[in-house]
Amino acid sequence: MRALAIDLGGTHATCAVVEDRELKASITLPMESSRGLRPALPLFVDAFRKLMDQTGLKLDQCAGLAFGFAGLVSFKTGRVVSTNQKYDDALEVDLPAWCKESLGLPLRIENDARMALLGEYYAGAAQGFSDVVMMTLGTGIGGAAMIEGKLLRGKHSQAGCLGGHIPVLFTGRRCTCGNIGCAEAEASGWALPLIVKGWPGVRESTLAKHESPGFLELFDAAGKGDPVAEAIRNRCLHVWAAAASGLIHMYDPEIVVVGGGVMKSGAVILPYMQNYVSTYPWTPWGKVQVRAASLGNHAGLLGAIPLLTESN
Repeated sequence: MRALAIDLGGTHATCAVVEDRELKASITLPMESSRGLRPALPLFVDAFRKLMDQTGLKLDQCAGLAFGFAGLVSFKTGRVVSTNQKYDDALEVDLPAWCKESLGLPLRIENDARMALLGEYYAGAAQGFSDVVMMTLGTGIGGAAMIEGKLLRGKHSQAGCLGGHIPVLFTGRRCTCGNIGCAEAEASGWALPLIVKGWPGVRESTLAKHESPGFLELFDAAGKGDPVAEAIRNRCLHVWAAAASGLIHMYDPEIVVVGGGVMKSGAVILPYMQNYVSTYPWTPWGKVQVRAASLGNHAGLLGAIPLLTESN
């Protein structure tokens, strides 16, 4: 089976042609989420026509378009339900109608974290498992859950995909979602500069030379023995592991798959999380495995086929 796919993030979008478990071709476009979704739609159409030229395919040889969106979406209606400071005009856009008119194809839309889980389940680290939780660590913290081979969605499209918004510190900072002390507010890419800025002794740390330090700089400094960087890194590890434990108690998975840009430091992150979830969560049946996602930035794109073949 062949399909088109879009993985839309805050700063870029990838348009791709996928065939079964293979990415055939892709184009990545810079995005400005503050401008809204409507200006991006003609760019997507142009990208797909270029991909058709590259692959020698025709649009009618594709089963449909699978759209991964960074917000709450309704799988049943194909509409965006709620945004969080990204593409805020998307609630007013009829994406199935746009896709039919512009590309002549049916469209299905899903939250981007759920798309990544579908991809890992279909073609990556979660193959062979029916009960899975996925965490995506990056600018934010994404979450998704699958029970008995079915994505968890819920009545209001929120179930399972707000793992990054589990409170881990009730006295913590305000999150972009409006909650207090979410895992994302305490250990994500957007929160890290705020954490570093307020950390005791940071002026003596090598992190002070970075105007807006990211996890690459944090793990590098910690690996070189910077005590402030070590303390902040260890705090982030603890937050992620505590959030994973909460997801385990909620969704009873066999495996937790961890992806996202932060996993460039997976050699440090995975052992910590595995030890934590093997020690603290109540799982009398056995121990939950923690695995690194294997598909990288392609996970959401490779979720296209299972999304398009899922019964509505």
